[in-house]
Amino acid sequence: MKKVLVINCGSSSLKYQLIDMDTEEVVAKGLAERIGIDGSRVKHTPAGKDSVLIEEPMPDHNKAVELVLGALTDKEHGVISDMSEITAVGHRVVHGGEKFKSSVLITEEVISAIEECNDLAPLHNPANLIGIRACQKLMPTTPMVAVFDTAFHQTMPEKAFLYAIPYKYYEKYGVRRYGFHGTSHRFVSERVAAILGKKPEEIKTIVCHLGNGASVAAVCHGKSIDTSMGLTPLEGLIMGTRSGDMDPAILSFLMGKSKLNIDQMMNVLNKESGILGLSSGLSSDFREIEAGVKEGNVAAQRANDAFVYRVAKYIGAYTAAMNGVDAIAFTAGLGENNAAIRKEICSYLGYLGVEIDDERNAVRGKETVVSSDQSKVKVLLVPTNEELMIARDTMELVG
Repeated sequence: MKKVLVINCGSSSLKYQLIDMDTEEVVAKGLAERIGIDGSRVKHTPAGKDSVLIEEPMPDHNKAVELVLGALTDKEHGVISDMSEITAVGHRVVHGGEKFKSSVLITEEVISAIEECNDLAPLHNPANLIGIRACQKLMPTTPMVAVFDTAFHQTMPEKAFLYAIPYKYYEKYGVRRYGFHGTSHRFVSERVAAILGKKPEEIKTIVCHLGNGASVAAVCHGKSIDTSMGLTPLEGLIMGTRSGDMDPAILSFLMGKSKLNIDQMMNVLNKESGILGLSSGLSSDFREIEAGVKEGNVAAQRANDAFVYRVAKYIGAYTAAMNGVDAIAFTAGLGENNAAIRKEICSYLGYLGVEIDDERNAVRGKETVVSSDQSKVKVLLVPTNEELMIARDTMELVG
């Protein structure tokens, strides 16, 4: 029996899942939060049992990993007898730049290459590396694999990933579109093909990963050829608090008018904009926006309409980029759980022959085709599973 521990390490948190690869079922999952902050704790949930709360100081990620491993091997709420039952560890790494086009076994050379990408993801990559180092310290003989958010999009052609700025900035600093949510886009596009009884290389799919962070990807014959996020996750769709696409001259205009420095301006674009900004501060949570729309709240409707419109525009653009589309998939928190949003987006796609079946669409988080039998393009709801994709890559590399 082979088990993979999947680690997603943030600056002050650590999410984990232990997956039995014989059945691909989650054996246990949890979250270590407030690492290095007062009130740190681990919420550990064994499959089929109640969650256990472990409140203990976690001054660093080494202690967090120690507590996670302790929870997994605990006599009362553990799920394995000892750490030797963990076959391998799969680590989510946000940015692999152009260095990594697929998942890789972690070596010192790989760690050095990830460090070289830190400038491209200063909030994420250093935290990912901390998690890797912490696991290596406590599990020195266990093989580990890095799975990159950006790797799936490395098949984009130059015409799609280059920005129209002096080429020297790409050559010197790697300024280009990288895209994110790649593990999710890959998992969902592969599931779409399987559901439709096709091979990934036989169909053209647009995946809409819609949540607080949101992106769209054009997956043509199994390969990503374009995606909405760019050098950073700020580009593309309107998101919970991120602005998405905008005229870059707005930065200098607002900085002059409001006397903001660049750090303050970037904070506005990343944390005060998007749905939160459009709704005049009502909320960045799409569930609250949905409730506001039902209540007739004008600000909620404004934010909702702009979001729907932007997604529909990207679907249109990516249909053109692939010269057609066979399937459109909705995934992630909003895409999986908001039937109204799915229908509103598809209401723009009549020219593609898209037709939603209201009864099929009235579901939440369940893998299903939501388009009618007459629809010329299949529309699907496919719950994403990035952890399973990470675990699969990990097992493929460790054997």
